[in-house]
Amino acid sequence: MRLLILDAGHCLSLALAREANRRSDTRLMIEERPAISAEALTELAPDALVIPPLARPISAEPAAVVAHAEAVEACLVACRATRTPLVWCVSDQLYEDGHDAPIDEHVIPAPRDESLRRLIQVGDRIRQQHAEHLIVRLGPLFALDGASAWLSELIDSLLAGDEVRVAEDVIFCPTSADAAAMALLGMLHQQHCGAKAWGAYHLAGTEPVSGYTFASMVRTQLATRLEGLGEQVELGPLKALNHHHDQPLRRVLNCRRVLEAFGVHQKPWRLEVGRMLDTWCRGRSGGAAS
Repeated sequence: MRLLILDAGHCLSLALAREANRRSDTRLMIEERPAISAEALTELAPDALVIPPLARPISAEPAAVVAHAEAVEACLVACRATRTPLVWCVSDQLYEDGHDAPIDEHVIPAPRDESLRRLIQVGDRIRQQHAEHLIVRLGPLFALDGASAWLSELIDSLLAGDEVRVAEDVIFCPTSADAAAMALLGMLHQQHCGAKAWGAYHLAGTEPVSGYTFASMVRTQLATRLEGLGEQVELGPLKALNHHHDQPLRRVLNCRRVLEAFGVHQKPWRLEVGRMLDTWCRGRSGGAAS
């Protein structure tokens, strides 16, 4: 299976490359550009085009959100012209106001923010105009490398002694970029073999948690591992932010459909964080040794 991945430096693109390197049945072509023409798509002839998500669209500049929307629309035109399956990953932040119960796939986001609504319009166009599509809504991605990796950003800030400000009243399901990459490749291989299970899916880690609790857990585990390496590092403090004083905003994705359609199980984010911190420590101790 040949896949074309856009946005080469994105943490999900790098995770897809790592996962593909472990397999003999997947070949990736990775492009820096945010969009592609029908002519280029015809020349490359992938079995599917994959677009990583715009991270944190709620806090992104409106111009960046609009640019991403326009790039996805250009990709849609190219995919329709070449009959190439389109996979668009999107942030759970499109559910701007959250929901009391876990959010099912049939619930279309209805954000109040004008730039976020622009992304919803793109999703509507994809559903209406291109049958062979996957819209994959992801919880907040974390990874050790790449753009929008979150975990690496958090580690760098803590090591620098900077104060890390994180909301404690927004509940979501952190999602390992590695786990998302493994799931996406599994889904696409099944589609390539004739599954025909196109549509929208949710993919997130297990156990809803606040950003503050996630960051606290990372800080604690990082301090423990640094102590094990014999390093005395004063990590930066955490500051809890509260934006929803009446009750926490819950943005929890129900991932039952991806399990039923593809057999994809959610990965526990705590185990994924622990594994990544172990990898980070091996790299740090190896660098120190050399």
